[in-house]
Amino acid sequence: MAPREMRRARREVTELAELRSIVDRARVLHVGSSDDEGPFVVPMSFGYEVLGEKDDEPRWVFWMHSAGEGRKVEAWDADPTVALEFDVPAGVIEGDFACAYSYAYESVMAVGAISHVTGAEEKVRGLTRIMEHMAPGAPVSFSEAALERTAVWRVDVTRLTGKRRDAPAASGSFGAPDGRAKRT
Repeated sequence: MAPREMRRARREVTELAELRSIVDRARVLHVGSSDDEGPFVVPMSFGYEVLGEKDDEPRWVFWMHSAGEGRKVEAWDADPTVALEFDVPAGVIEGDFACAYSYAYESVMAVGAISHVTGAEEKVRGLTRIMEHMAPGAPVSFSEAALERTAVWRVDVTRLTGKRRDAPAASGSFGAPDGRAKRT
């Protein structure tokens, strides 16, 4: 089935550099999954890479780490399809009445297949990407014991979209400490 078009297509972000910028500034990856108890979302630290950036269809790979047991692990083992969401908040947009308020943001949503990484070399690759995103420039090394006890996850993305809701032009106080902007 072909993916549906974005409802607010004028807000769609398609340029690779812009998508990377949003992901770079996002601090938390929300992973959506489902099991016998129903759907659930897990917030996680993450790293990423874009393979084949020069291709028409670059391939996104996201990396996460966690404990090796629990609900999410059981769900991912049973069905590796996951949804991913990142967002970068940009403040409240004020309105003249309650339902006219909105929010400025940038976001990326993706769908992919998650897999448990078991090889030491690939674990190091994933954990290094996580550290590069979380703490750029920090020294990176992993003991053999740490690699053995850490579960590393790789998501190979099959679909990725970006969206942006800009704040109104500088007519309001957007960027002020309270993050509010007046709708124009």
